[in-house]
Amino acid sequence: MAGPKPSQTAATHHHSFASKLILLLTLLPITLAAFAFALQWRGGGVVDVDDPISHWSPQHNSHRFPGMDSSPLATVVDHHSSSSDCLSLGQSSSPSFPYFHDWKFQYESDLKPKICVTTSTSAGLDQILPWMFYHKVLGVGTFFLFVEGKAASPSVSKVLESILGVKVIYRTKELEEQQANSRIWNETWLSSFFYKPCNYELFVKQSLNMEMAIVMARNSGMDWILHLDTDELIHPAGAGEYSLRQLLRDIPSDVDMVVFPNYESSVERDDIKDPFIEVSMFKRNYDHLPKDTYFGMYKESTRGNPNYFLTYGNGKSVARVQDHLRPNGAHRWHNYMKTPKEIKLEEAAVLHYTYAKFSDLTSRRDRCGCKPTKDDVKRCFMLEFDRAAFIVASTATEEEKLNWYREHVVWTDKTVNMKLLRKGILTRIYAPSVIIEGLKESGVFTSVIAKAPATLSRDTFLASIESSNSSRTSGGRSQPPRKIKRNTENQSQATVRKVLEATEFHQVAVPPLSPPGPTMENNIVAETR
Repeated sequence: MAGPKPSQTAATHHHSFASKLILLLTLLPITLAAFAFALQWRGGGVVDVDDPISHWSPQHNSHRFPGMDSSPLATVVDHHSSSSDCLSLGQSSSPSFPYFHDWKFQYESDLKPKICVTTSTSAGLDQILPWMFYHKVLGVGTFFLFVEGKAASPSVSKVLESILGVKVIYRTKELEEQQANSRIWNETWLSSFFYKPCNYELFVKQSLNMEMAIVMARNSGMDWILHLDTDELIHPAGAGEYSLRQLLRDIPSDVDMVVFPNYESSVERDDIKDPFIEVSMFKRNYDHLPKDTYFGMYKESTRGNPNYFLTYGNGKSVARVQDHLRPNGAHRWHNYMKTPKEIKLEEAAVLHYTYAKFSDLTSRRDRCGCKPTKDDVKRCFMLEFDRAAFIVASTATEEEKLNWYREHVVWTDKTVNMKLLRKGILTRIYAPSVIIEGLKESGVFTSVIAKAPATLSRDTFLASIESSNSSRTSGGRSQPPRKIKRNTENQSQATVRKVLEATEFHQVAVPPLSPPGPTMENNIVAETR
């Protein structure tokens, strides 16, 4: 009897293999589904106790972030509650992009240019972390943080100290004595701000900190240095990509300083808790508007306030790190040996979130010990709106303060808003909100907090305590930098410097300035002809 043909045998084997493959593909999803069901049945899901995201997730809303006890961001909100998850630094229930464990934003040494940011702050983690990591996304690799008050408390500073690329400088007695010997005290460009309270004192302190940051930047091999407050975000519009590094890479090599005109936040509600995420409407700078539009819409743009912007309108600048660089106040840089070549960007801006929260009224008041009178506030504040806000915050009832805030700060008239948006006075900018919310939802902030060391070193802890307490002295008001006695040699060096000032490229410090007012229109038109 003849056996099966070879073709029949091959067909039989092929049929058998196909049957086994179909059986395997059928059983595999059933097995995985059964395994997942068993895991849920045992405890409603697997939670890794060592995972910081699990530790700070909405299901563990009894936890609070270190250094945020008095903040509205303190409690992580459950995603089933009526409040928005964007009001906390906790993880959202629906991340917008994947969370990467140990995401440190580590930039390699070959990435150019190297950019550093310096700031003087007393803010908490709820403000500093989003501000810092947003700028890390833009390409900033190094931060020099001059901290005091809440920012210098052990619970906050231990987190800041643990972040790659961050240098924390505490306001200790040693720092003040070092700054008291600065050459700035013997020069005239900042002298009109010396020994005055509140905003003037802060302006001098910022300048002294910037002077120290320049030295640190040079020692760290930085290419550019930028001074920002923690309520300001860079908006690098006009670059090939949304990147400050890309923007500065394209700057001509002979340019020493780049000015970013500032845009001012225009809040649409009086209950903003997280400005970086909740605010998307901004008032554009005079430098980015046609002059006829600016002056033609000036009255509607100011809404009865003293100036076009509530606070300053002269932007911030980034400087190329080089020999003889010095600060020129908090808004500009200068050089002892030459007049820097400066350009002003036509699209990029600094987004200033000023008075974005109702609580900003009282927080500014609490930092200043001036009397709430029209004469005394002139000693303390450089800008008219700050003076008016301080008087209201110091003398009005809570209801009166809220009504004043709604009238002068909040943009509630949608018809006016739409008109100004169409004219280009107001604009919508969403990129910072998207980036920061994405960082929050991906767990970057919570991971940094959870992985910070439990304690600081002894020396760092003592410096932290001293710096934290420095702003509470004299009834909660910070003290001006100490002036200590100089010897004859120092005095003779000061004399030489004053003589040299006659030949140096000298320029008085640039204070925060209001934008042009309607009285300046004729002069500006004449200059452009």
